[in-house]
Amino acid sequence: MKAASMRARLAETPLAVRIAVFTGVFGLLVVGAASVSGYRALARQLDARVAVELTGKRDLVRHVLSEIAEVAQIADSAHRFTDLLIGHDDLHLAVIETQSGRVLASFSRAGRASADRLMAEGAALSYWQGADGVRYASLGADGQLRDGGVVRIVLSQDLRGDELLLAGFTRGIGFALPVVLLVIAAGAWVVARTGLLPLRHFTAVAASVNPRSLGQRLEPHGLPAELKALAKHFNSMLDRIESGTARLTEFSGDLAHEMRTPVATLMGRTQVTLAKARTADELRDVLASNIEELERLTRLITDMLFLARAEQDGSTVETMPLDLAAEARRVADFLSVVAEERGVAVEVTGEAATQGDRILVQRAITNLLTNAIRHAAAHSAVSLTVQQHGEAASLRVTNLGDGIAPDQLHRVFERFVRLDAARGRSDGGTGLGLAIVQAIMRAHKGHASVTSTAGGQTSFTLSFMTRADE
Repeated sequence: MKAASMRARLAETPLAVRIAVFTGVFGLLVVGAASVSGYRALARQLDARVAVELTGKRDLVRHVLSEIAEVAQIADSAHRFTDLLIGHDDLHLAVIETQSGRVLASFSRAGRASADRLMAEGAALSYWQGADGVRYASLGADGQLRDGGVVRIVLSQDLRGDELLLAGFTRGIGFALPVVLLVIAAGAWVVARTGLLPLRHFTAVAASVNPRSLGQRLEPHGLPAELKALAKHFNSMLDRIESGTARLTEFSGDLAHEMRTPVATLMGRTQVTLAKARTADELRDVLASNIEELERLTRLITDMLFLARAEQDGSTVETMPLDLAAEARRVADFLSVVAEERGVAVEVTGEAATQGDRILVQRAITNLLTNAIRHAAAHSAVSLTVQQHGEAASLRVTNLGDGIAPDQLHRVFERFVRLDAARGRSDGGTGLGLAIVQAIMRAHKGHASVTSTAGGQTSFTLSFMTRADE
């Protein structure tokens, strides 16, 4: 629970603070690693300097020894060795007789102590700690006298100065590190706050969006590359919301407009009927007329609900292999009585297969064929032509009649559009049939189209993108 609570609090921490903290932690690791590396590099440099100094003094001591005739004269030449050590208080020397191990010359307690730690011939640097707790670096070597005698040289250097330098370096890092980390964290916070300014603008725009201000957009120009994509998708989201809101407003307005007429008719007819006494036959006629209007209202509401569901984003249909010609013949048979009443012949030709929802495809064909029969000239023929186009399929419904003017073709699939309003109402149409056809085709990833000439031939075509598996 505590871990979950901590994660929740971390997730709610402002982004600029999180960036500053993470940058500070990263800076701590980097500066810490750099400090350790610097400390080791400095220690190596100090060791190298000690080795160089001891090697140089060894060579000078060897030179002095080469000018001394014999071992007995080493004590008398002590001043020459002292001269070599002037200005080097941290340097100590001991000269030892090789065979007996007797100290021939020693110029400090540390020098004598180093003589007691006689090193093997040709030994490299050796580090040791004296009784006083001081660390030394010692270098042993042989020196040859003028008479050919050999003595042992032990040079030692006090390392307290180097240790003080390393301790000072450590203290300096210890004092500077928190300051550096604070500066890094503060700088990261300022940089993050500055870099996140466009997000504040995003927030302001998002907070101000309401149904009356859907037209505002973010300007991608001048934004960082990462935020340009965000601005683009944000604007696309606003486009979709604005489009959906406009469709909803239009939908509501259209529905209110279309329902107002039958409702007003029902109210007016009922009020007139109730204004005076009526016979049973008169009341029966009024109720029958009211039922017709109510049936029209029911069809209108049903069609509007269908369109509302079909226009929902992400709506999908369950498809199955379909024989378009068979479906067209089935619909033609169903509407044969209506066609005969109007003196219209219906012909189905061609073969094609596709994938689709059988009920929806039948409804689209029914709406087109009903519309074609309604507007066909008397004693003419309505043809349903089915064709296969590679992987695609189409169904075209053609009739001869008054036709559609070119400037009205783009409005055919809009809701509540009746190019022949008087006949549409008398036939009980809702003005939604072709809009439903287009919605069905969109759900099938296809489309519906129309071609027509005034006083001539009109063709509606359903285009399906893929055919059925065989």
